[in-house]
Amino acid sequence: MSKLDLPLIVEPDALEPILEREDLLVVDLTKPATYAQLHIPGAVFLDYRHIVANRKPTLGLVPAREELEQTFSGIGIDDSMHVVAYDDEGGGKAGRLLWTLEAMGHHSFSLLNGGLHAWANEGHPVDQAPVEPTPRHFQAAPDETPVADAAFILQHLESPDVALLDARTPDEFSGVKRYAERGGHIPGAINMDWMLALDQSRNLRLKAPDDLKAMLDQLGIRSQQQVVTYCHTHHRSSLSYIMLKWLGYPRVKGYPGSWSDWGNRHDTPIA
Repeated sequence: MSKLDLPLIVEPDALEPILEREDLLVVDLTKPATYAQLHIPGAVFLDYRHIVANRKPTLGLVPAREELEQTFSGIGIDDSMHVVAYDDEGGGKAGRLLWTLEAMGHHSFSLLNGGLHAWANEGHPVDQAPVEPTPRHFQAAPDETPVADAAFILQHLESPDVALLDARTPDEFSGVKRYAERGGHIPGAINMDWMLALDQSRNLRLKAPDDLKAMLDQLGIRSQQQVVTYCHTHHRSSLSYIMLKWLGYPRVKGYPGSWSDWGNRHDTPIA
């Protein structure tokens, strides 16, 4: 059996025929009640809370390496597995899993385009029986390449080579809605609400690459820049991260903690 070679964004039609493969692990990041009601046959359930760490007021941090090794081993991930992740909210939770895997040195993964909406609404098989994972040994090899922190951003605030993509709502961006001690955005950041990347008429798939590139071009985000995505916790912006990688942007980072970190600090400027 040749090594599974799936694109970063995989369509339901391409996933269905290979569900039985031993080197494929489909991971469901919906709510427990949704998983119990319907999931992709063979998909293991992963509670989103296990892939984020909170140190209030900062939310959405990366858990300790040992904790992630335990979580990923427990659901059956090791070097031999290609992970396909999905959720039912547009890809934020699934994207965060893939970003976390990358930060831990695992690069064999895909996002199911449209997630459970596309899968179920387009007539693909669903199951209700819970899947008992086969534990494997996940050995992390932490990689800082996909990770940005406040220090990195502070260091590059004035750099034309670095673009900050804020995936929150316009009201959060402007400070009208505030979920941290301070409202607003990182100086120089460009706002692109993560939902703008999704095609509501196609079961929450990502919009066509040409449309997304045109949108990013219009916003002034260039593929030669180092792009840092953030939202409030790096949940929504994880989808923005995956979207940029899919579009061929070579240098992309995500900011764990995001505004819940930046907006609750006292050493960070805000606009």
